[in-house]
Amino acid sequence: MSEASAGGLRIVHTHGERIAIAEVSTGVDLLTYVYRPEAAWESPKPYLHPLRTLAGDVVTGYRPNDHRWHKGLQMTASHLSGQNLWGGNTYVHGKGYLELPERVGSMAHVTFEKVAGEGSGALIAERLTWHPYDGELWAEEERRVEVHDVDPGAGSWALTWSSAVTNRREEPLRLGSPTTAGREMAGYTGLFWRGPRAFRGGRVIGPDSEGPGLMGRQAPWLAYSAEHDGSDGHATLVFAHAPENDHSGAGGAHPAHWFVRNEPFAAVAPSPAFFDELVLAPGDTLARRYRVVVAEGAWERDDIVKYLAEHPW
Repeated sequence: MSEASAGGLRIVHTHGERIAIAEVSTGVDLLTYVYRPEAAWESPKPYLHPLRTLAGDVVTGYRPNDHRWHKGLQMTASHLSGQNLWGGNTYVHGKGYLELPERVGSMAHVTFEKVAGEGSGALIAERLTWHPYDGELWAEEERRVEVHDVDPGAGSWALTWSSAVTNRREEPLRLGSPTTAGREMAGYTGLFWRGPRAFRGGRVIGPDSEGPGLMGRQAPWLAYSAEHDGSDGHATLVFAHAPENDHSGAGGAHPAHWFVRNEPFAAVAPSPAFFDELVLAPGDTLARRYRVVVAEGAWERDDIVKYLAEHPW
């Protein structure tokens, strides 16, 4: 185990297992990054859980009984050239979800390039590899998880998740979703957040409208607000795209659409392959950057817009 402090944050690395980042003045572990391998059926991959508000309230779910492979905030690939780097059953058009363990792959931790304080925040820089069920190397990923803008007075903090995935096959990698495979409005893949059970029925807020009808829409940000069990009050999570994401799709169009549910559970994902497959040629790299703001209280649209304006990329 190793420990370091910087900029009001404490970083504790339990080697081979996890990294916890805490805010020193409150003593709250804001996040835990778990990278030890877990059950093969759940598509082993690193994940963030728990995420907490500065008040200490948990805002992620872990291995819920409806989807054991939902683990906090994690990078996923539900349909990847016929493989499932998501976990659990695989959607097959005309047959529904089938138990196909031979399609369940993994994302493996290779090494950390840096785990340290950076300015007033903290950085986890990691290299990973993506594999189908048989273990072949399909992709390499460079990942950065940054904690920043920690403000105990305002009751908010933010993380930025960056992923650059390079195709190492000799043929294209096809990133898809259950919707690209034939299931309507189930375009989940990519960075995926699962909320705690108490967040069921929460409020979904977009720049111009609100509600679960934002499923499949495009927007620069989307927020989810809900009330805790076990303690009084609400929390709001704001999910936002980096500006450069807007210019990464075919023909310069943004390929991402929001996957969002508040029933029967809370979930948000900026899906890069909701309606159409995203094809990555051999040797090409798909880079994406996202921000997640974790705030105490039930923020309104004006609060979100003001925060984002005051905290530019």
